[in-house]
Amino acid sequence: MRRRAVITLLGGAAAAWPLAARAQQTERVRRIGILLPAAADDAEYQTRLAAFYQGLAQLGWTDGRNVSIDIRWATTNAAEIRRHAAELAALAPDVILAPAATTVGPLLQATRTVPIVFPGFVDPVGAGVVESLARPGGNATGFMNFEYSIGGKWLELLKEIAPGVTRVAVLRYADTPSGVGQFGIIQSVAPSLRVEVTPVNMRDAPEIERAVATFARASNGGLIVTASPLAQRHRDLIVTLAAQHKLPAVYFDRVFATAGGLISYGPDYIDQYRRAAGYVDRILKGEKPADLPVQAPTKYELVINLKTAKTQGLEIPPMLLARADEVIE
Repeated sequence: MRRRAVITLLGGAAAAWPLAARAQQTERVRRIGILLPAAADDAEYQTRLAAFYQGLAQLGWTDGRNVSIDIRWATTNAAEIRRHAAELAALAPDVILAPAATTVGPLLQATRTVPIVFPGFVDPVGAGVVESLARPGGNATGFMNFEYSIGGKWLELLKEIAPGVTRVAVLRYADTPSGVGQFGIIQSVAPSLRVEVTPVNMRDAPEIERAVATFARASNGGLIVTASPLAQRHRDLIVTLAAQHKLPAVYFDRVFATAGGLISYGPDYIDQYRRAAGYVDRILKGEKPADLPVQAPTKYELVINLKTAKTQGLEIPPMLLARADEVIE
């Protein structure tokens, strides 16, 4: 075949390419980084991540087509989180998704230019991550886990499900403002419910075991587990200790109830991750995190483990059961 004929044939083939295919070839692939304080086999974080992917797909973003996603499973080890944060920042993605202070803090130390969206953060203002909820002002924004007032609700639920409780150990991570703040609200509500509250600092497993065992030596005790990545890391241990010492316990996340904990009340984290996809979409389309207000949760869920209640000899009030979003039997 002559050269001119070949050129004519190729030109005709190019003209026949579907317009969508040619547009796809020229479309710039955007990059999203994800930093998670969990192991890759963590079922709960896998579920949350799936919700984020679903939210992106609904907005027209598909991994491998018009967006490239780099996930780092950093576990809860602080050194690993810092290392992965530095690596992700060095890649200069268009935006990074990262939950909680344990991942957002190291990312902000690594970059003040790459946009960061957090799907859950207890107190971003108190932690210095944003200037205000309405005007974040920096390169990070996202969604709060809840307001501190929820701490009073945890104590009310504990008294409702176990009226005989007069002493409550509050497990907190005291090294963050949120740990102190959550305990402060619980402490302020305690006198009206005739309950004495005791803070229990969480740093490692042995400290948690000793503190709970010491607290359980006296009668009429209960537990409230406040929100922190450290509590998530030790959730199986905490649930086991509560069962071992027969302490009625209220948790901030449904994963504790599904793992055998008595009752949980907190935001719907699946919904939070889905909503976070919306902020990622807006940033990819040109908006600045500094101008996107930090939002509060819109969905909360109450989960009761009826099997655990029966094991502890607790009668769940019918009205409380009727309010539950999920009852585990």
